[in-house]
Amino acid sequence: MGRRRVTLADVAAASGVSSTTASLVLSGRARELRISEEAERRVLANAQELGYRRNTLSVGLRTGRTRTIGFVSDTVASSGLAGNMIKGAVDAAHRHGFMLFVGETGGDPVVERTLVEALHDRRVDGVVFAAMYTRSVAVPEGLRDGPAVLLNAVPATGSTVPSVLPDEVRAGRSAARELLDAGHRSGIHLIGAGPGPQDIPPNSVAAVERLLGLRSAFEEAGVEVVSAHRCPKWMPEDGYDTTREILRRHRPEALVCFNDRLAFGAYQALGEAGLSVPDDVSVIGFDDHPIASWMRPRLTTVALPHHELGVRAVDVLLGLFERRRRAGGAPTVIRVPMPLRRGGSVRVQAP
Repeated sequence: MGRRRVTLADVAAASGVSSTTASLVLSGRARELRISEEAERRVLANAQELGYRRNTLSVGLRTGRTRTIGFVSDTVASSGLAGNMIKGAVDAAHRHGFMLFVGETGGDPVVERTLVEALHDRRVDGVVFAAMYTRSVAVPEGLRDGPAVLLNAVPATGSTVPSVLPDEVRAGRSAARELLDAGHRSGIHLIGAGPGPQDIPPNSVAAVERLLGLRSAFEEAGVEVVSAHRCPKWMPEDGYDTTREILRRHRPEALVCFNDRLAFGAYQALGEAGLSVPDDVSVIGFDDHPIASWMRPRLTTVALPHHELGVRAVDVLLGLFERRRRAGGAPTVIRVPMPLRRGGSVRVQAP
C-alpha cells in the first residue's frame, strides 16, 4: 500500500497547535498575525520532518490566490551587476510564503507583452516589472490586469503602477557632501552628464537625478563646478577620454564620475598623466560595481542597493494584494536609500 498523505491536521497535532495556526504559519503569515516564533519554528520543523506538502492548486481555487509572483526583466536575470535584485525579490517572496517565477525579455516589447500575458494565464498573484538600469519604460498593457510594481523603472507615460527606485537625488547629494566635507571647494569636474539637465545620456533617470542632487548640494555650499561632460555610454573608455580632455585644459582637484566604470577610465588617464589618486586628484563614483573594489586605492562610491530594491518591490506588491488600487491619480514612488561606501579615493584637504 502507498504511504498515507500527510495532512495539515497531522502537522498541527505534532506541533501542539490548531490547524488554523499551522495553516497561517505555512502560508507565511505567522509574523503578520503575531504567532510566536517558537510555535512557528515547531510547525515549520514538523512540516519538513513529516514531508507535508501544501496543495497549492486547492488553496488557490479556494482563496483566489496561487501564492506566486512573476518577475519580468530586461537583462537583470543575466546581469552580475544587478543579480542581487532578483535575490532580494526571491528572499522577500520566500519569507511571505510565495514562489517567484523569473523571465527575461531582452528589452523586446513583444516578448514583454507575451511574457506578462503568459504569467497571468498561469494565475500569478502579481508581477514585478524590472529594468537593469534606472530608466523610463513603456508599461505593457497586461500589467493593468492585476497587481504590478515597476522596479528600477518609471512609466514613460501616465500609469498608476507604483515604482520602486533607488534614491538617486540623495545619492548625488551624498557624493557632493563627501567632497565638500573633505574640504574640496574648487577644481571639481563632473564626468557622465551635465552641465545642464538636458545634457544627459538618452532615457537615463539616474543621470537626471544624480545631476540634480550634485548641483543642489554644490550650489547650497556656494561651490561652482568647473566643467561637466556628457558621456552617452558611461563606459571606461568614456571616462578615460573625458579625463584626458579635462587634463588638457585644467588641473582638477576632484572628479565626480557618474558610475564606477567611468571612474575606472579616469584612474587610467590620471595615472598616465603622472597624477596620483587621491594625493593629486580625488575621485568618487556611483553604483558600487565590483570593479570599485579592485581599483587602487579602492574607489569611494555611492552604492545601488540591489538586494533591498528587490525586497521592497515584493513588499510593495504584497501590500497591493491587501487593498484594491484606486483608478487614476498619481502613481506611488518608493525611494530606497543608496549608502556611501568609502574607499581611499577622496583626499581630505588641509585647512
